[in-house]
Amino acid sequence: MSGSQRDVTFRFLAEPTDVNFGGKVHGGAVMKWIDQAGYACAAGWAGRYCVTVYVGGIQFERPIQVGQIVEVHAQIVHTGSTSMHVAVDVAARDATADGAERTTHCLMVFVAIDESRQPVAVPAYTPQNDEERELSSYAQRMMLMRRQVEAERRSFLARFRSATTSPQQ
Repeated sequence: MSGSQRDVTFRFLAEPTDVNFGGKVHGGAVMKWIDQAGYACAAGWAGRYCVTVYVGGIQFERPIQVGQIVEVHAQIVHTGSTSMHVAVDVAARDATADGAERTTHCLMVFVAIDESRQPVAVPAYTPQNDEERELSSYAQRMMLMRRQVEAERRSFLARFRSATTSPQQ
């Protein structure tokens, strides 16, 4: 039932196939896990297929070691008419340790789509307590900052493309 599954947590072992040349878990593997958990959360909330439209503020705070237990937690923190803002935290711990430490954080935006790939309405999310209200406010502040970043990006690319694009031969 849509609108009832607000969060999802994946737990698994970081495997040797996830390692980079420095001996730690590859950032690309972490980003894949983030996208998977974010998608599962958004699709669970919307009750339909969703697409990733934005991943921002991804911060790798500390490395993940092969063999650690990884926890990827994704939760709906704000909704628009067709979009869902999902906060994702990755944490890791040794198998014998009590508590996990956050290793990565980001905010994602997903849009629910229909069979024609057109955006469709999603259930509204209403924060229920102070922590949820703060997370929703955080998502809204990040949305405003994202608009500024996007305007700067478009301006830069318009100038950069015209300076580096050459006619095709």
